Amino acid sequence: MAGGGGGLEKGEPDFQIAPMVDVLLVILIFFMVITSAQVLNVDKSIKLPIAAEAAKKDDSRSEAIVNVRWDPEANRSVFNFKDRIYTKGSELVEPFKEAKAYGDKMAASKPGQNPEFRIVIRGDREVPALFVSQAMNAAAEAGISDISFSAMNHD
Repeated sequence: MAGGGGGLEKGEPDFQIAPMVDVLLVILIFFMVITSAQVLNVDKSIKLPIAAEAAKKDDSRSEAIVNVRWDPEANRSVFNFKDRIYTKGSELVEPFKEAKAYGDKMAASKPGQNPEFRIVIRGDREVPALFVSQAMNAAAEAGISDISFSAMNHD
């Protein structure tokens, strides 16, 4: 009488490659989406300042990127945060608060991640320090104490 499984069969178990490929594809798509979302927040027209001692950032925390670009035609600074344009640094307070709340929620759901939310300021070389300071003040008013600056270590 033939058994329908669960018996004591001798030999090695079969290795199923299809489920493993499915899992790897899902993980690959996940990382592609995450990476694409971060790249979209970077304004390519900004020329970052040069800092010889610039160090690579750690990726162990949630963060948001604000681009501070100088508009020479209008002789003013432009703040770009999450694909929205702001003309004053004070307008960033509420969007920063929302980003911090979302970042805190995400950090709480991931064990081992640094819970402190960070704002990364990407300021153009031509932007006067006053406007970078406005972005810093907006972050402070939103309750964000961890602020980083993007720079290049060579031209």
